[in-house]
Amino acid sequence: MSQLDIRAAHRAEPDEVLVKIAEYVCSDKEHSELAYETAQYCLMDTLACGFQALDYPACTKMMGPIVPGATLTGGARVPGTSFELEPVMAAFNIGTMIRWLDFNDTWLAAEWGHPSDNLGGILAASDYLSRQARAQGKTILCMKDVLDAMIKAHEIQGILALENSFNRVGLDHVLLVRVASTAVVTKMLGGNREQVINAVSNAWIDGGALRTYRHAPNTGSRKSWAAGDATSRATRLAYIAMSNEMGYPSALSAKTWGFYDVLFKGQAFKIEREFSAYVMENILFKISYPAEFHAQTAVEAAMQLHPKIKDRLNDIQSIVIDTQEAGMRIIDKTGPLDNPADRDHCIQYMAAIPLLFGRLTAADYEDDIAANPIIDELRAKMKVREKKSFTADYFNPNKRYIGNAIQIFFKDGSKTECVSIDFPIGHRERRQEGIPVLKKKFQSSIQHKLRDKQWTTLNEVFIDKERFEKMPVDEFMSLLVV
Repeated sequence: MSQLDIRAAHRAEPDEVLVKIAEYVCSDKEHSELAYETAQYCLMDTLACGFQALDYPACTKMMGPIVPGATLTGGARVPGTSFELEPVMAAFNIGTMIRWLDFNDTWLAAEWGHPSDNLGGILAASDYLSRQARAQGKTILCMKDVLDAMIKAHEIQGILALENSFNRVGLDHVLLVRVASTAVVTKMLGGNREQVINAVSNAWIDGGALRTYRHAPNTGSRKSWAAGDATSRATRLAYIAMSNEMGYPSALSAKTWGFYDVLFKGQAFKIEREFSAYVMENILFKISYPAEFHAQTAVEAAMQLHPKIKDRLNDIQSIVIDTQEAGMRIIDKTGPLDNPADRDHCIQYMAAIPLLFGRLTAADYEDDIAANPIIDELRAKMKVREKKSFTADYFNPNKRYIGNAIQIFFKDGSKTECVSIDFPIGHRERRQEGIPVLKKKFQSSIQHKLRDKQWTTLNEVFIDKERFEKMPVDEFMSLLVV
């Protein structure tokens, strides 16, 4: 072997991205009051989404132990169920129910995603650790620890998404869930800086899922369990790292074999904002409608137009939808839609339902509703186009708007007003309006599925910030078991 080959074989220092993530996760720095408050609302919203998903057999068939009977007494609980599972499978269960209806929070940038997906690993690990600690007389994690983990997972996923587009190279955003969950769960398990670096390096080496299941002609229900799979894999990688298994310091930058060369066209990630609590403070909630987020304001616009056009459906000549470039690329779909997963990623379908019925619920994506011929008649009359100002405001870090506009033209030459909405009710700019709706979503999704005393206590805990933050995680999770 030549001297050059020997030098080339020397292990490099860990990639800067790995170090930044590890140092941020291992920091004990307090976050802003806004971040903690928003994280608590995020937990409420995420639990609501998960409990709603339990009404759908397509979701519940994916849940439970990996093989019948493989439960674990004293394991991690799965909200809304009686399952007690080892943490890796519990993370899959929780992550899957959270994401199933496409109704949890959203982050939109060069890449998009749903940072609350990370709660699959966070809740599973924290409940299991707390139950073990109680049995052994050790210190039990409290709900503020969960909020800290949520803020950090949101931040890692969201900052990586700001200027790095994984979808443009065909990779799915759930790889960022895997990376973020791996980092925070490793720290929750007691991992130090080196162990977090090792764990996260393995998360990048896993590569990334293709976006095949999110796009025609292959759109399917994997998009509803992909995040559960990612946060579950992250939990597994965290446990591997805690066994002092080695990591791979140049997992990203290694020539030929690293993530950058293999999967990111040789480009290094751009990270120009320091990790803090920016993402949680500015997270987008899906409060009113279970719709892909780029269409949220389109649904709102359609709802406003419904009473004005519901008696003139046969008179419609055309419908124009103005959206952002990302919306056109992801959810502009014509032709047959084969399943609910196809429909909830079609802006035309998501606008047609409220125009026709004055509503949009998860049930409206099912086959019985989709069989109504008027829906496809309306879709056929729609033209979707990009509005440059919507795209510019979408990428502006001081706005993060998700604008849509709808105008309807009739055969007699008349037309409706153009209803244009810059940002949905779940946007930070509309928090005062949105939080009461979020609380109503939480109540309507969960109350009827719990015993009266359980619901009363759960609701009281969320109202009392100090009580919530100090509450042991295992006690909190017991309020969600049915």
